[in-house]
Amino acid sequence: MIKNEQDKLTREIIGCAMEVHNILGNGFQEVVYQRALSVEMKLRNIEHQREFEMPLFYKDVDVRQRRVDFLIENEISVEIKAIINLEDVHLAQAINYLEAYNLQTGLLINFGAKSLQFKRLFNKKNKP
Repeated sequence: MIKNEQDKLTREIIGCAMEVHNILGNGFQEVVYQRALSVEMKLRNIEHQREFEMPLFYKDVDVRQRRVDFLIENEISVEIKAIINLEDVHLAQAINYLEAYNLQTGLLINFGAKSLQFKRLFNKKNKP
């Protein structure tokens, strides 16, 4: 997927998240937003997999499985939070997943604040 297509798709995902936040507001558990976002993406025909298990390797040894909240069109990871405010540790975690899975683009979305918070992330170490 080329960068312009990824940019368009991330905007569509953010639009879905805004719709969910507009309807539900803040204050629910993360899983509620995850389920609602999945419904919204289905309504908009965005191909995605929820809680997609991906292996994590250290020196070619599988050290554990990690569930990405969403894998969109096998290209973009989306991590969901439902907390008062995003912190650097959440950003670092999402970037680590991009690097570990060699994905180029990701989103970190927080439904817990009064206004939807989101960060678009890029993997500078991505190897096509």
